[in-house]
Amino acid sequence: MENNGLLFIPDISGFTRFVNEIEIEHSRHIIQQLLEVLINANNTGLEISEIEGDAILFYKFGQPLALEAIYKQVEEMFCAFHRHLNAYDNRRICQCKACVSAVDLTLKVITHYGEFATYNVKNFSKLIGRDVIIAHQLLKNDIDKHEYWLVTAPLLQETPPAELAQWMTWDSSAKQTETGTIPFHYTQLTQLRNELPAEPDPQQELAGMARMVSVTKEYDVDIKTLAFTVVHFEFRHQWQVGIRTIDEVEHFLPGIGSRHRHVLDNGQQVMMRISSFAYNPEKKIIFSETEEKRKHSTYFVIEKVNEQRSRLSIEFYIQKNPLRQLLFGLGEKSKMEKRLRQSLQNLEPVVQQMVLPLEF
Repeated sequence: MENNGLLFIPDISGFTRFVNEIEIEHSRHIIQQLLEVLINANNTGLEISEIEGDAILFYKFGQPLALEAIYKQVEEMFCAFHRHLNAYDNRRICQCKACVSAVDLTLKVITHYGEFATYNVKNFSKLIGRDVIIAHQLLKNDIDKHEYWLVTAPLLQETPPAELAQWMTWDSSAKQTETGTIPFHYTQLTQLRNELPAEPDPQQELAGMARMVSVTKEYDVDIKTLAFTVVHFEFRHQWQVGIRTIDEVEHFLPGIGSRHRHVLDNGQQVMMRISSFAYNPEKKIIFSETEEKRKHSTYFVIEKVNEQRSRLSIEFYIQKNPLRQLLFGLGEKSKMEKRLRQSLQNLEPVVQQMVLPLEF
């Protein structure tokens, strides 16, 4: 029995279409995060043999786990996977096809028990054996939907138990291979995804904030090009007065709640959070960032004038406080307004030269 064990393969469905049809760098990062979510959801002591692009080959030597324990592991990974995607979809600001369609990815899990062995290649422990091949062959089957749990006969020889979950229904099929027929049972996992609670709204409201400055300018570009230029941090230093650079210190793909750092021309550093994002390119796009301690917020409101013309308003807010509002009005307001108006002027040549990526 020392070479017998469980093979457990969670496989991301939709991955091939995902990387073939959409922006590769963002899709790479999204898949990387999802694989990390699956690894972090491992609570049954599974070992990792290798990561195979869109799947992870887990294994565990010894007697097979009880079917209920295996299901609990499947449930944990499946729900963690979709919670992450739902949260990402609720917080993302990027509108490329990779980010927009990430929420449509899903997961299938192959579980098989058999004989295999390990061998080492430098620091990597790899698996070898007929049952490893069988487990991988089962990834390609005739099941129509691609979010299911598949269990082979060595783990489930009789009728699947009904007590695992009330909603669960089982079907049976078989995989024809060059070495014979591999019977298996499977159950769809869609119900687990449907039962996940809705993600809380991550948007920060303006309650407690007072608008102190508002400036506006129109540009002869479409709303998507203007929004792309304004929202993406890598262009900000080219037009906003006082900003030397913006570092994305927390997240490769920034979203609502993620932090970034403004490095100012005077050397000062200010930690900011993305506090809101609303995307309606037929009418209005709103993006805001708020100082980490909520001392001030800046709202960028991009409005569609017509197909080839759009308007940007920059609104600056501070915490409501009569004395602070009075002092700001006396000493800072005119200087702030002047800087923001100059920023709008600086944006003109930048946005005119901007080429919107095909994926947006």
